[in-house]
This record gives sequence, structure tokens and C-alpha cells, in this order.
Amino acid sequence: MGRYGLWRMGRDTDPSFGVAADRYGFGSIWYGGVSADLDIPAQVLAATERIVVGSGIVNIFATEPREVAASYHRLQHEHPDRFILGVGLGHPERTELARRPISALQAYLDVLLAGGVPADRIVLAALGPRVLSIAAECTGGAQPYLVTPEHTRRARGILGGSPLLIPEQRVVIDDVRASALETARPGVEFYLNLRNYRRNLERLGFTPEELDSASPRVIDALVVSGCGADLKAGLDAHLEAGADHVLAQVITPDGEDPAPDVAALAAALGLA
Repeated sequence: MGRYGLWRMGRDTDPSFGVAADRYGFGSIWYGGVSADLDIPAQVLAATERIVVGSGIVNIFATEPREVAASYHRLQHEHPDRFILGVGLGHPERTELARRPISALQAYLDVLLAGGVPADRIVLAALGPRVLSIAAECTGGAQPYLVTPEHTRRARGILGGSPLLIPEQRVVIDDVRASALETARPGVEFYLNLRNYRRNLERLGFTPEELDSASPRVIDALVVSGCGADLKAGLDAHLEAGADHVLAQVITPDGEDPAPDVAALAAALGLA
């Protein structure tokens, strides 16, 4: 996959974004909130020839693992070794089933593995030490979301040297730092109200008060902004901390078309 990929919300069902990612030279494109039929990855795989596509993530509480396994095998047959199955717990607030998340995750993985999905083609949306340990022991690695390079460093220490580590990083292409952080703020604030992300950021040293107010220090730590070399340095910080591959989630003001910014990012990374 090389060093750099992209992350995109799964509600974007138009494969043109994935086609553009492939054209600009990114090694992977990952989609959040993917359904059990893996329809969005399937569309992008069918429309491209090279790029790796990942689910980031399939929610274990919203999907049936046998259906997911069958969908995986279909994609593997049609597009060999171009799909990685990312699975995870989602947001605990969203379901009563999440009362025992670790045992539920392990049971879900057991069904996938029994269904013939290779362990090294599965990655977990792992934030805390327990799920990172499961990722190291039972799957091909971890794909953490809304993290800092310091989290990447700690995650590598838990995973060990071999498993994949593929963090997501928010990116705003704007050389005025203040406006860039305001562009990123609404999306970050949403996750700061979810306890799994709050706990993770508290482990990294942010206080409840900082998280409640989405303080400048919090936003600044979670967002890479600028142009050219600044963007590359921000993504490379994860690689230097132990990531194998880093996923840029390009954030634009008020939902503007991200395609021009994706092109600019590719140029900054030396891909275009």
C-alpha cells in the first residue's frame, strides 16, 4: 500500500472518490460505516485496478459475521488481495449490545475466522490496550481512528513489530492555522462526546475539561493543516512513530468538494 492512503465516510456511495484516489497515487482508500454486503468497497474495487480498499469499519453490532465473511470471499474472488476487512465495536452509546464489548468482539472474530477469512486480512479499529492486544494476537493489525502520533507510538509498543498499524489522520488544507482548526472543529466535537474516544484521549493526557470544551490544544493535536511540507510532516509523524501506512481524512469547509484538496495533498506527498 505504500505510505499514504485516504479515509472517507461510508455514506459517500459514489466510487469516483476512490477512482480519484487511485489516479493520484494513494495506496489505499478506506470507507467508514460499511454495511455487511461490503457494497461501497465492491463498487470502488470494480472501478479501479490497483488501489487497496478497506472497510473502516464494519460494525460488529450492526452486521452478521457470516454475511460479512461471505461478502469478503466474493470480493477476494473478484479482486484478489485488494480488500482489507476492518471491523470494530462502533460507538458503545449506539447499542445495548455493547455492554460486554470485548467478549462480543472476540466472538465475532471467531465466526469470521471459522468462515475462512484469513486473519491477516482483518484489522481492528483498536484504541485501547485490550483491543490492541486482540488485534496483535488474532488479526493482521489495527486501524485506529482520531488519534495522535503519540497514540501511534504506544500502539506500536503493544502490537509489536509485525502487525499492521494504519492510523487515520484529519487533514485540512489551509495555511491559516486558526481557520483550519475551525474547519475541523465540528467533526472533532462529535467524537469528543463518545466515551471510547474520550477515554483514549484522556489516556494521552487530555483533561475532561479540555475535552468538554474541545479546547484549542485538543483540536490542534488531532488535526494536520497547512500546505506542502506541513502536510507531509504531519502524516509522516505517524510513520516515524511506528505506523506502516497512514490514512488522511481530508476535511473541507461546509462539505465542499474535497477533490481539489485531495489533488493538492497528493502533490504535497510527492504522489502526483
